[in-house]
Amino acid sequence: MAHRILLVEDDAATSAYIAKGLIEEGFVVDVADNGRDGLFHATGGDHDAIILDRMLPGMDGMVVLAALRAAGVETPVVLLSALASVDDRVGGLTAGSDDYLTKPFAFAELLARLRLLLRRRPRSTAPETRLVCDDLEMDLLSRKVRRGGAPIDLQPREFKLLEYLLRHQEQVVTRTMLLEGVWDYHFDPGTNVIDVHVSRLRKKLDDGHPRPLLHTVRGAGYRLGLGD
Repeated sequence: MAHRILLVEDDAATSAYIAKGLIEEGFVVDVADNGRDGLFHATGGDHDAIILDRMLPGMDGMVVLAALRAAGVETPVVLLSALASVDDRVGGLTAGSDDYLTKPFAFAELLARLRLLLRRRPRSTAPETRLVCDDLEMDLLSRKVRRGGAPIDLQPREFKLLEYLLRHQEQVVTRTMLLEGVWDYHFDPGTNVIDVHVSRLRKKLDDGHPRPLLHTVRGAGYRLGLGD
């Protein structure tokens, strides 16, 4: 199976150059041209490595890197930057990147460094089939959900919503993230579809249980996990 790489680079020419080279080498490449989209894609945990530009619009690459590591995302990161001083390189590495490559660079060097990181990180051979949060369990194969051992009957969209929340548990999930990740909308249709589904899901998950799991974070979105 081909390795999946996330490339976060705002310069269109550089991004196209890197993506073309990686695809020719047999990689599957996802591309983001700003920090916010890069962070959104990276938190899914679907990539084997991330190539991250340091200076990005929307959210700086160092901020993206810090957010990923704070969220427990351990995907290897190659940081790209025009900042080439020793302090810059050390800062990038100590912030959580696995490698630091200064611009301009040869694609062959980037490829070599990327392959080295991938060799250091053995790929999991067993697919994930079970998601758990406290006493809530989701079986992805049988598509069954239980809390405290009791079954919970979910509609297909509710199942997809809960799966997304479980994969991002203890993280604040915004409306935009849910629209893109659950409804495949890349715009806000201006309806209360998310609020309705979250309300129904919360009732099914939390009613009758002393510890609520699905929380509303005012002005930000929702979070699945323990605590307020």
